[in-house]
Amino acid sequence: MLRQGSGHAGTRRGDPVQDLTITLLQTELAWHKAATNRAHFSELIRSIPDATDLIILPEMFTTGFTMDVVEHAEQLSGPTLRWMAELARECGITLCGSLIIEDGGRYYNRLVWMSPDGQHQHYDKRHLFRMAGEHEYFAPGTRREIFGLNGWRVCPMICYDLRFPVWSRGVNEFDLLLYVANWLAARRSAWQTLLPARAVENQCYVAGVNRTGTDGKNISYAGDSSVHDYLGQPLADLGPAHGHCTVTLSGTGLTRYRE
Repeated sequence: MLRQGSGHAGTRRGDPVQDLTITLLQTELAWHKAATNRAHFSELIRSIPDATDLIILPEMFTTGFTMDVVEHAEQLSGPTLRWMAELARECGITLCGSLIIEDGGRYYNRLVWMSPDGQHQHYDKRHLFRMAGEHEYFAPGTRREIFGLNGWRVCPMICYDLRFPVWSRGVNEFDLLLYVANWLAARRSAWQTLLPARAVENQCYVAGVNRTGTDGKNISYAGDSSVHDYLGQPLADLGPAHGHCTVTLSGTGLTRYRE
């Protein structure tokens, strides 16, 4: 049975009244090298000069998009969640991204949402990428989540979820729709088209964070991490560059548009 939404604090109906600043991190990932990737992201995050509320990492940011789940899965008490908690507390930010988690004997492509107080929530990828055999190794998620942050309601999604508009459809249920991905360069036109489409459909902001470079299977990724407003207009686009962008989203602008 699929369920949508959960009653987390700060996710009640009502448009945001303050701004929210988000930072997208786009970079290559070291194949199957979690410690190397954590160290790399630590350096990138600590070098961000701008004040921000939320830092977003790509899908499977510790390993790249791999099906080697037995070797690379972590527990919720594992090193990556401890690292996320320490970094979120140190920097005073919320940090999110997905990784392979083993939970109850099953494997999930799980987005972890880590608050600066060390509390975390998660969303499990619902639509598994069958063309890569993801459904053979991972269990699908069964519920959509909405997380609260500074009066904003944020709905996280993972990569292939982007192609399923019904799963992300909301009627003033969220203010920011967030996608983390390892989206293939060969399908970049779909990524560039669907992100603003989701913004227009849901009258909300949309942010998509992708990786760059080539993985251990010689598959290339184009980046194109971007932020779109509720009209589908681009607010930032990293193109193929490695690095980050920081964008402030207007709560009053969104509220006025929805009136």
